[in-house]
Amino acid sequence: MRAMWKGSVSFGLVSIPIQLYAATENKNVSLRQVHEADGGRIQYKRFCTIDGQEVPYAEIAKGYELPDGEMVVITDAEMAELPLSTQRTIDVLEFVPLESIDPIQYDRTYYLEPQKNAVKPYVVLRDALHKSSQVAIAKVAVRQRESMAVLRVHADVLVMTTMLWPDEVREPDFPFLRDDPPQIRPQELTMAGSLIDSLAEPVFEPEKYHDHYREALEQMIEAKVAGDETTKPAAVTAKADVVDLMAALQASVDAAKKSRQAAAESAESEEPAVSDEDAKPAKKKPAARKRAPKSA
Repeated sequence: MRAMWKGSVSFGLVSIPIQLYAATENKNVSLRQVHEADGGRIQYKRFCTIDGQEVPYAEIAKGYELPDGEMVVITDAEMAELPLSTQRTIDVLEFVPLESIDPIQYDRTYYLEPQKNAVKPYVVLRDALHKSSQVAIAKVAVRQRESMAVLRVHADVLVMTTMLWPDEVREPDFPFLRDDPPQIRPQELTMAGSLIDSLAEPVFEPEKYHDHYREALEQMIEAKVAGDETTKPAAVTAKADVVDLMAALQASVDAAKKSRQAAAESAESEEPAVSDEDAKPAKKKPAARKRAPKSA
């Protein structure tokens, strides 16, 4: 990984120099716009709508458009003069429980690596944060934008997730919220709970899931490169509108149970068969001395 930002974590009077790395990456297949007839790439040129001339990148500034169409031009030099108190500093403000933050406010996630002379204070903050079972709320400026952020521990590394400001989260103003709520029968609520229980897992394992669309797209590209014919995937049958809620919930519960039962039977069938020799009882061996259990 390549560091995208260098700064420090300000924790009280302690300053911990760190390097910032993007913790996630986009795995989407990158497609370009091309001319269908000959495959030529489509290019876009930057030109001014007033004089019609192409504008070099060095002469492009930022502008804020007023309601009447007038433009306020802001240069990079003027942008650099704006006060950013948290520039190059992740300023820790307070500590809160993680569950008190709504995930809708999360934006992007980054890894924090300590610089060579800051490993000890980094580890102290990491371990203290992990022991407290809380997360740190901080302010940071990345790419000329100040954001709230959450500092937490993941895989023995400090992780920073930037957050949206409260006024950046839209209110869900939908008509049905202002109408009288529909009458829900206890049986329907119970059946919905049964469906949740039938699909419940003790922990979330993201490795079980795959991006089937990306895999199919990559296979199609490979087939085209190899010169083979490609097949059109079967169309997805549209789901019918739910008429009987109880019947739909019951069918969902039954389908979930059948799916789990089939998976269990498949796992049992894959177990190696036990031969007669293996089935014979093994000779008794002298009891081994019990060892003390290892500490966690």
